[in-house]
Amino acid sequence: MKRAPIFPPPQFPPVKLRAFQRMPPAVFPAIMGLFGLGLVLRRGAEVIGYPSAFAEMVLGAVSILWFFATLGYLLKLRQRPAVIMEDLAILPGRAGLAAMSLGVLLLAATLFPYSLAAAQGLMFAGLAVHAVLAGLIAMALARGPAEGRHVTPVWHLNFVGFIIAGLVAGPLGFVGLGKGILIGTGAVAAGVWAISLVQLIKRVPPAPLRPLLAIHLAPASLLGTVAYLLGMQGLATGFALLGGVILAGLVGSARWITASGFSALWAAFTFPLAAYAGLLLVLATTDDRWAWPGLACLIASIGIVPLIAAKVLQAWSKGALAAKTNAATA
Repeated sequence: MKRAPIFPPPQFPPVKLRAFQRMPPAVFPAIMGLFGLGLVLRRGAEVIGYPSAFAEMVLGAVSILWFFATLGYLLKLRQRPAVIMEDLAILPGRAGLAAMSLGVLLLAATLFPYSLAAAQGLMFAGLAVHAVLAGLIAMALARGPAEGRHVTPVWHLNFVGFIIAGLVAGPLGFVGLGKGILIGTGAVAAGVWAISLVQLIKRVPPAPLRPLLAIHLAPASLLGTVAYLLGMQGLATGFALLGGVILAGLVGSARWITASGFSALWAAFTFPLAAYAGLLLVLATTDDRWAWPGLACLIASIGIVPLIAAKVLQAWSKGALAAKTNAATA
């Protein structure tokens, strides 16, 4: 007669984790969305004319939040450095850690009006950090199962996220660098869009992963904004129209995309929407026809981004986010 398997008895009292031992990377896309909201509020102040103090307060608060969360993950990494590869082995971890490293570039954009030297230093540091992370992600994908190597919208964060550096490269005088980033990331984004479209036609993505489709809006928005800052207004307009098509598709299929209910992956709705609002508002500085769509997206960002971010941060504060996103333990 076959014996039933013997499992060890549960520990009592339960093992208490050390501080940040299971810090969830999934909190960072929501923080990225808040960064995007602050930057688009700053842009809106320039275009619409309301006081910019609120935007700067938001950016200041989000910067502190990003510092705290990043410190938390670095403390987790210090406890067991190999934990980063375990986090990168799963989709929420790859998205979260990419958003964490891109926070350096967003911080550069935040500090640009205050210190050109700080913005420049953070831009190059952010490019270096994200390049290292992209290499680790490529390594994790190569080592993982074949089914985990399928192209997903998260690849935009992983391999196209360098485009955020373009928000400050051109204004800082690094026009050649800005154009190089625009061309390189634009080619990668086009590849991800094309492959994702074929995949979407061939098979229906699982309901829990559908919110990630919103990330497709982010590259169009950022590529357009960087193109505008580099003096390529026609290209920027083209990306704005492409973004409009993607946004219309997302809005039209909103019920289908959100069918599985709220999860931390809803943070994917935040930063793309804010980025698209920013593109429309920057175009409105020279063409008034973009002002009203830009204002509409700005209002939508103000209503959606903080609400989703608050729910993700609340789950983090209660300790539920790590379990729900399968974060690794140091």
